[in-house]
Amino acid sequence: MRAMLLSAQRPVEERPLTLVDVPRPSPGPGEVCLRVHACGVCHTDLHIVEGDLPLHKTPVIVGHQVVGTVVAIGPDVTHVQVGQRVGVPWVHRTCGQCAFCRAGQENLCEAPQFTGWDVDGGFAEYMVAPADFVVPIPATVDDLHAAPLLCAGIVGYRTLKLSQVQPGQRLGIYGFGASAHIVIQIARYWGCEVYVFTRSPEHKQHAWELGAAWVGEAQDTPPHRLHAAVIYAPAGWIVKEALRVLERGGTISIGGIYLSPIPELPYELLYWERTVRSTANATRADARELMTLAATIPIRTDVQVFALEEANEALRRLKHSELKGSAVLRVGS
Repeated sequence: MRAMLLSAQRPVEERPLTLVDVPRPSPGPGEVCLRVHACGVCHTDLHIVEGDLPLHKTPVIVGHQVVGTVVAIGPDVTHVQVGQRVGVPWVHRTCGQCAFCRAGQENLCEAPQFTGWDVDGGFAEYMVAPADFVVPIPATVDDLHAAPLLCAGIVGYRTLKLSQVQPGQRLGIYGFGASAHIVIQIARYWGCEVYVFTRSPEHKQHAWELGAAWVGEAQDTPPHRLHAAVIYAPAGWIVKEALRVLERGGTISIGGIYLSPIPELPYELLYWERTVRSTANATRADARELMTLAATIPIRTDVQVFALEEANEALRRLKHSELKGSAVLRVGS
């Protein structure tokens, strides 16, 4: 099968992913094999490829927003069928045994595996995944538009929930890429007034098109204080700017596995019971809830499609904020 393989971490401008032919994987006990139709391109892929995150497996096939059809099942798989269309998200599997897993907090698992980091992911024509961790895809969402839901959507949705924003309140969104363009649709469905902070002129226009009440940049002061905020840009300095315009008792929720250092914060910015929290991965319940919302609202993802062999270029454009919405690799049909 064809796959884009990462053997050594380098800047994406140096084209670190190489198109190779590797053996098709076979499912083990409790696993399924998918024929990959599409795979989203995520900032986490970029962090793995360029070295912001250490390699857990060398070489590795990255990609963790995977949509495909089950073509084979391993022993002990009863609830997923050959021919079923499913998605594979960032969390590949959890241990099921640690205190966090037993408490229903599998996103905090002490021994997780992640798709495209610990195991080979979806920048390939086939991949295997645990049957218990694949997600059914709504019939109303096609392959290319479903792919961004599987990380940008799921993790972005969890970040939104952790912000504790309530219907009718003012929500700030910092960074307007793949997660943000999904989350604004959910927030508006909940009746929130959304203020978007982004540098890119294209992203500003996109935010207006999706119903933002106000659009500016992180250093700007919006017309009203925010009740909650979500940060999707991997820039720690934005935390200080978001606190500056956050209402008393408000929460800032940070999405993403990587963030540059947060600068020293004057205590008066944090006072009045303001909260800053991270988002760590997501649960299968988050995935199911997001897929229900995707069909109900319905969520419309904006995608720019690339061929599998164009993965380096997709990552380069992601790095330089040259995308409207999400980059998606069209792998097969």
